[in-house]
Amino acid sequence: MAGKERVTIREVAARAGVSVATVSRVMSGNYPVPAATRTRVLRAAKALDYVANSHARALHGAGRKMVAVVMRQVTSPFYAHVAEGVEAEAAANGWLCLINTTGGDPQREMDFVQLMREEGARVVILVGGVVEDDAYRERVAHYAQALDGVGARLVLCGRPSPQPGLPALVVEFDNQAGAHALTSHLLTAGHRRIAFVGALPGNTALDARVAGYDSALTEHGLPADARTVVACGLGRAAGYQAVTRLLDEAPDITAVFAGDDMVAAGALRAIADRGLRVPDDLSVVGYNDIPLAEDFNPPLTTVRTPAEELGRAAVRLALREPGPSESSLLLGTHIVVRKSVGPPPTRH
Repeated sequence: MAGKERVTIREVAARAGVSVATVSRVMSGNYPVPAATRTRVLRAAKALDYVANSHARALHGAGRKMVAVVMRQVTSPFYAHVAEGVEAEAAANGWLCLINTTGGDPQREMDFVQLMREEGARVVILVGGVVEDDAYRERVAHYAQALDGVGARLVLCGRPSPQPGLPALVVEFDNQAGAHALTSHLLTAGHRRIAFVGALPGNTALDARVAGYDSALTEHGLPADARTVVACGLGRAAGYQAVTRLLDEAPDITAVFAGDDMVAAGALRAIADRGLRVPDDLSVVGYNDIPLAEDFNPPLTTVRTPAEELGRAAVRLALREPGPSESSLLLGTHIVVRKSVGPPPTRH
């Protein structure tokens, strides 16, 4: 929590029953120390949550001018653009930026956050939607309090804070509003059987998109049986497989709302492989507006998310002194209309 006193090397020494010099030798690793003594010191340091780092000690809590970014992957265009925004804004302020990918492994994420805490990074940014279960909430609460305890800041980028009162900053974009607007665009074109493909129950970003889809259907007075949500997760392969099945199982579908543009890419291929045309036989929309979206065949109607601005805003928010009502920021989205949407075909 804010204002938490930093544990000192003297407290570790007292708990371990050794001298300050012995603790220093154990932490530096440059001097021989009996194994039993070393074990006692390390246990004391862990129990007290002591951050032993020469840079952090030398700067007396000022930390290093370093922003650390933690994300699932960098091969995704969305994540890559967020990282680019973080790097650009950090560089503009004379800060260094480190990027780590976890592949979705919570332990790898924890290890990197701890490393950045020990190295004195002043800002740690966690990027992207997550499945918000109890383990995640506990993990993020620990990150926030541990970083705050050494004068660093945690920024949740593209995801909400899992609980109120955490010493964490939040930068999001309005997933629900974007999905509502895009579904309304399809409804206005005359579609009444729209499938949402790419759900992942519990994922904060995708749940918000499904909520936007649902609210638009309700707003237009459609019955509950008009709702078709396919939980297949994200990625081109997931989209291809899900839409291939959908064409067999739900032939009355006239439009596909893909959870992101890569799911849409898979959907377009599945539809083409079936000998159908977009938008003559089915309409397809995506989410994120990756650079390739306008090069799809046909060019994809999608929601433009402010990925690079999300990264920039995360750094700007972290580097200023926010007031009580300035710990979060919600960025807007908008539809980019291209050629993948038409009226529903008369065969339906």
